[in-house]
Amino acid sequence: MAGSFWIETLGCPKNQVDSDKLVGTMLADGLVPADGPEGADVVVVNTCAFVEEARQESIDTILGLDEARAPGARLVVTGCMAERYGDELAEALPEVDAVAGFGVPVTLSAKPTGTKGVGAVPALDLLNLPRPASSSPWAYVKVAEGCDRACGFCAIPSFRGKQRSRTVEDILDEVDALQAREIVLVAQDLAAFGRDQGVGERAIVPLVEAVAERVDRVRLLYLYPSDLTEPLIDAICTSGVPYFDLSLQHVSAPLLRRMKRWGDGARFLERMAAIRSREPGAAFRSNFIVGYPGETEGDHDQLLDFVEHAQLDWCGFFAYSNEDGTHAAGLDDHVAPQLVAERLAELRELQDEVTAARRDALIGTDAHVLVDAPGVARSHREAPEIDGIIHVSDDLTVGEMTTVHIVDALGPDLVAAGVDVASLDDGDGIG
Repeated sequence: MAGSFWIETLGCPKNQVDSDKLVGTMLADGLVPADGPEGADVVVVNTCAFVEEARQESIDTILGLDEARAPGARLVVTGCMAERYGDELAEALPEVDAVAGFGVPVTLSAKPTGTKGVGAVPALDLLNLPRPASSSPWAYVKVAEGCDRACGFCAIPSFRGKQRSRTVEDILDEVDALQAREIVLVAQDLAAFGRDQGVGERAIVPLVEAVAERVDRVRLLYLYPSDLTEPLIDAICTSGVPYFDLSLQHVSAPLLRRMKRWGDGARFLERMAAIRSREPGAAFRSNFIVGYPGETEGDHDQLLDFVEHAQLDWCGFFAYSNEDGTHAAGLDDHVAPQLVAERLAELRELQDEVTAARRDALIGTDAHVLVDAPGVARSHREAPEIDGIIHVSDDLTVGEMTTVHIVDALGPDLVAAGVDVASLDDGDGIG
């Protein structure tokens, strides 16, 4: 009788792709999906280690699944935290049966005892492994692994390694196999796709164009602002999804230099204005680090001013996390935690107002949507899982693309004609 498995995925969309690759491997090995962790023979936790908060969530999840698993079931930890802290994690969590770095087999027949060479367990290249067809009308596709940048706050290159781009042929084969209507391209440094292969500085542009020929929508996540060239803007706009997810991190020029990053608020606003002039319906998302060492009150005021003037559709703010081995770990002038919390609250309150106003402005307009689930859809303005949604009639078929009329807004979410607003839970779909 075949064993069963359950995979719990934490962290970013790139981790979700890795989990999908593990699913494909485990299915090929004869295992079957379980209905939940309680009924699985193998329980896998694909962890995140980007910041301290994510690491704590990973540990809490591991301990929770240890309590939930059936007697005799194996508990395996993989992903970023396993790769970064493999042996240390195995020693600290005796509840875990195996700590397996990226791509280590986690089937019933392979029983690794550690990571980074501990135990005679062959590694797999998750990046190019096949995946099952998507269970939803959209899917993430990871086009590269690792990163060649040296941002002062980021430890990812230390455990994900240098950038390794896939071939266009492999990516397109995966796109075809997923059978999804929307493909979301992801990587640590998406616009740098192909540079490590010597195929040119802007290989991302023909890739976007090739994917757009195969699916109804292609969306890009995580674009470094200096790489937002005119050809790339052209490719994004002509793909039908003018959605720009820009990795800005801050707007103060001195602080960005301290972060080993490019740009400043004026350049960012100028580029966004140019895009909106060309494509008035363009949507923008970004993330910012609050409390980076040396961040002054003046730097914070610049960021507040930027948020007010940029009118980003979506924006996340995250407290700086001191990561071992990074440039920032050796900097002085750390910001007091209480002050960081106050700055975060101020920024989030302002952005909530901006997002709500931008959503209210869409009332009375039409939106071309993809139905993700019964009663839930998205237009080009909403990336899956991280942004708001559009409530639509339950009569619409999952996977259908249609035009709806927007009649109301509930915070980050929109409501289309034919939906009983009173029946909606205010917490649904908030990303």
